[in-house]
Amino acid sequence: MQLDLNLLTALDALLEEGSVAGAAARLHVTAPAMSRSLGRIRKVTGDQILVRTGRHMTPTTRALAMRTEVHALVQQAHQLLSAQAELDLAILARVFTVRWHDALASTCGTALIAAVHRQAPGVQLRLTAEPGDDTPQLRRGEVDLASSAGPPSQPDIRHRLIGRDRLVLAVRPDHPLTGQPMTAERYAAAEHVTVSRRGSLHDRIDDALAALGHRRRVVASAPTTATALQLARDTGLVVTLPDAATRAARHQLGLTTLPLPLELPEVPLHLLWHQRHDNDPAHTWLRETATRTLRSLFAPPRTPDQ
Repeated sequence: MQLDLNLLTALDALLEEGSVAGAAARLHVTAPAMSRSLGRIRKVTGDQILVRTGRHMTPTTRALAMRTEVHALVQQAHQLLSAQAELDLAILARVFTVRWHDALASTCGTALIAAVHRQAPGVQLRLTAEPGDDTPQLRRGEVDLASSAGPPSQPDIRHRLIGRDRLVLAVRPDHPLTGQPMTAERYAAAEHVTVSRRGSLHDRIDDALAALGHRRRVVASAPTTATALQLARDTGLVVTLPDAATRAARHQLGLTTLPLPLELPEVPLHLLWHQRHDNDPAHTWLRETATRTLRSLFAPPRTPDQ
């Protein structure tokens, strides 16, 4: 049987969109044409791929099992055939998945989307929540760019140091900590909220305080930076974060920041991607755009007379 490799592209779109109409729109073909492609895919694979459940289409067990591999194959084929082509941002049509820490997505997401859309209106961005380890997703092609506090341990994952940031305290302007000189003892005695996707009430700050003979009063954890900052405003809790993550909140939530009374290393920020994208012009453009956007976080704040 002669295999039409165009079916891989159709299969990838069907599995990504979960519907014939959505896949047709994504590939700029008619719905009947996509329906015929689905019929051919079913014949080739011997599987229904998508089955109707009420008003929706649900992928079969086999479809779910092959989705990641199909997506990776389509991406690799695209890179192989377009690597030498001159990049034309005006007609570029790609979907990129960017997995950043929620603080980065909140602080820089708008600027990145605006920059990408201005230069390449046909490009779509998926900003997704950051898991504990991006390496498998980068390898499988599920994620195009990721953020990390440290360099990757695997040689096939590329990285770029964006900058380093210091930790600060974000509190309400009327918080008791703002009225007197900051000390480790006063800091530890305040009521704190941590930021943890897993609900951890302990982090490296507690270890640093313990070394000085202090114990922090952590009363809650929040799953995202935005939630923790909201709690700091509404409840008077103290949240300790990289300085860049608090900048927007100072204006939007009326918070103030104080220096951390501990000697801790600065927090690095790395941009990660898989080596398969090294020579992909579109991906190179994306990561350069992302780099400029992220590095704006580390630029000195402008004063009113600048």
